[in-house]
Amino acid sequence: MGEVDPAFVQNVEHRPKLTANQAQGIPLIDLAALTGYSPSDGTVADSAVVEGLAAEIGEACKKWGFFAVVNHGVAAEKRERIWREAREFFGQGLEEKKKVRRGERNVSGYYETEHTKNVRDWKEVFDFTVQEPTLVPASHEDGEEGVIEWTNRWPEYPPGLREAFEEYAQEVEKLAYKLMGLIAQSLGLPASRFDEFFKDQTSFIRLNHYPPCPAPHLALGLGRHKDMGALTILAQDDVGGLEVKRKSDEEWVFVKPIPDAFVINVGDIIQVWSNETYESVEHRVTVNSEKERFSIPFFFNPSHYTMVQPQKELTDEHNPPKYRPYNWGKFLVTRKASNFKKLDVENLQIHHFRI
Repeated sequence: MGEVDPAFVQNVEHRPKLTANQAQGIPLIDLAALTGYSPSDGTVADSAVVEGLAAEIGEACKKWGFFAVVNHGVAAEKRERIWREAREFFGQGLEEKKKVRRGERNVSGYYETEHTKNVRDWKEVFDFTVQEPTLVPASHEDGEEGVIEWTNRWPEYPPGLREAFEEYAQEVEKLAYKLMGLIAQSLGLPASRFDEFFKDQTSFIRLNHYPPCPAPHLALGLGRHKDMGALTILAQDDVGGLEVKRKSDEEWVFVKPIPDAFVINVGDIIQVWSNETYESVEHRVTVNSEKERFSIPFFFNPSHYTMVQPQKELTDEHNPPKYRPYNWGKFLVTRKASNFKKLDVENLQIHHFRI
């Protein structure tokens, strides 16, 4: 992906090596007891076990905003297949990958970062929407009203990528509903409390490829940020690079790859829904000078017409709502548009809706 411009260093924060104390990992939670459990279709597990897991996840969300899960029920063959397909796709020449490049009117597809002093990220990406087509509001800047459709750009090669993606998406979506049920219960809400918001979901999966970087001390694979959606389920390979800002002391903590595990984090929407009982936490990705890295995040996002606001059950006169309602679809489209246009104002954030 080229050489790093020496001027690029001025835009990358200093990253000291992690001490042994700072490298203590995020919580690891075993979901084996939930085999066959799905709050969205009425199947149940032992109530005491579910309550225990909900409490464990609630503690992780409160202290970290991140946790890892094992024995999550996503079939190993589905995960292995999508890894293979992702490697094959990114292994092609740039001209082949550009055939499915994303555009302003349809944000699904391939793109790579071009490294100048004003760009932070060292990676290439392929995005797919889970629900096809995905409905989102039309851009008001163009004088349009109503909704438009985002559809996926499927490459000719590898030929099995589409099928692998669709099978994987179904598996990870089931896990997302289970986790949202446990998060709801950890907040004292019914397990199905959030299901209604995902009827016409705007979720998507991203295939990330971080090539070896010739000057890793001058670049980030992905700059510090928070996820704007509800929940993120991340599969990462054994190279590693994800770091999380620990809430207790604001130190950066390396998230050690665990075989067959997913890394979970709550996004801005859960921060709002929970009225800040849980917080969306900053994280970033470092790069490697010798090894390429792959990761596959699943971003679980609600329907475009969802009004995001603190849940009434979690607010009262002593704990009033901390956010004004905002339309998720308009928020999403505005944020996506910033990938193609230089904005004259700060990119839209949830703090703009804080009361």
